[in-house]
Amino acid sequence: MWLIFINFIILGCISFGGPVAHLGYFRKTFVQKLGWIDDRLYVQLITLSQFLPGPSSSQVGFAIGYHRKGTLGGIAAFLGFTAPSFLIMLLLAMSSDFLSNNFYFTGATKGLKLLAVIIVADAVYGMYISFCKSRLTSIICFTTSLTLFLIPGIHMQITALILSAITGSFLLRNTPKIESSFSGINYIALITFILILAITFIISSNSHLYTIFSDFYQTGSLVFGGGHVVLPLLQGLLGDQISHDKFLVGYVAAQAVPGPMFSLSAYLGYEIAPSANIIASFVSTIGIFLPGFLLLIGLKNAWHGLLDNPLIAGAATAINASVVGLILMALYNPVIKSSVHTLFDLLLALSGFYFLKKLKIIYLVIIFSLFGLLFNYLKI
Repeated sequence: MWLIFINFIILGCISFGGPVAHLGYFRKTFVQKLGWIDDRLYVQLITLSQFLPGPSSSQVGFAIGYHRKGTLGGIAAFLGFTAPSFLIMLLLAMSSDFLSNNFYFTGATKGLKLLAVIIVADAVYGMYISFCKSRLTSIICFTTSLTLFLIPGIHMQITALILSAITGSFLLRNTPKIESSFSGINYIALITFILILAITFIISSNSHLYTIFSDFYQTGSLVFGGGHVVLPLLQGLLGDQISHDKFLVGYVAAQAVPGPMFSLSAYLGYEIAPSANIIASFVSTIGIFLPGFLLLIGLKNAWHGLLDNPLIAGAATAINASVVGLILMALYNPVIKSSVHTLFDLLLALSGFYFLKKLKIIYLVIIFSLFGLLFNYLKI
């Protein structure tokens, strides 16, 4: 349990770049380095998270901890991965005016966004080698990327996965059956999710903290597509409770800090409840993460068990290839588009890709932070 927490809190401190980059960090740590899960199970978890509302990378992290040590392992993974960004966003709420224009903060962020490019590129390459071994799976991968390039959006992502699954069920039936034990649906988790959601819609209260929990739980239950989708939704939900300028500072910071973008909830909870700001930060964070985790616990074992069916195994093989295409497209937009702007950025990213195999991640974090400060100083 301690190892789960330690490994995830380290990743929570260095995992810059958003959900896609997080998946790259997770794969490097838990698949390649520690061997806690294999590539096949890892992509299955990614695929499941694509079909569930909530923070996709945090759900994958929770699932890794859950796979390792049950519910407590999942909680340890969540606490470790989320604590650094939660604390950063809480501190930001206390000093937003200073950090938003701080030279060192913006410079280090620039370098670390370039590091995210390298991490995601490495993940795409490794997963392509593992899951696109045939001509058909390669076609599915690149067709997914091309489709999302032409028609971006979360709805097209879901459509691409569904069409890939249908294609695989018909054309990849000879895929070897994936060994798994069918444990069925966890009805306690699913009933808990539905019951809490129903209560938040049916029962109203004068308690400000209850209202905050209800708003954030409903958001976490109903939004698909991860952090970039939930942020504008929250802005519309909160309305006049927080100024546009303050929300924008939190929005930008949530994309720049390590760890899950859903940690913006800590910042927002603090800002909208001045009389109980720190408690509200905890309440809003629990509210937005909890539904995704309950759904994952409820469906994780049933999802794996379904893969015993050859038709579903073929569909899963195609979905795995499609997920690689999703991440490939995300590597271009938003990761590269938001990070690589000059020739110096490109050269640093290419050099870092080489040194990724030579140096530990923590050394690269330091090096790229320093380069970001240098680039910021030279204004290049």
